Amino acid sequence: MLQYKFDVQLLIEGEGLDEDGINDYIAQNIEGDCLLAIGDEDLIKIHYHTNTPWKVLEYCASLGEIHDIVVENMERQTDHLHG
Repeated sequence: MLQYKFDVQLLIEGEGLDEDGINDYIAQNIEGDCLLAIGDEDLIKIHYHTNTPWKVLEYCASLGEIHDIVVENMERQTDHLHG
């Protein structure tokens, strides 16, 4: 059984985005693992495994426009199911 059920991926588009600050906030405030926050001041790619994907989406939406959002249930993938 997986510790964190959901794989969350998205892009944040905005101005003055702080890659390190975003990484630190997510790591300290939203339980999960395998965090990647990479990009520049205008565009950040997020990848994170968590049981609370809505918290990631809510936080990222507070920073700018979010798009290319993917939330996958990794337990279903492990069981060879879709979604």
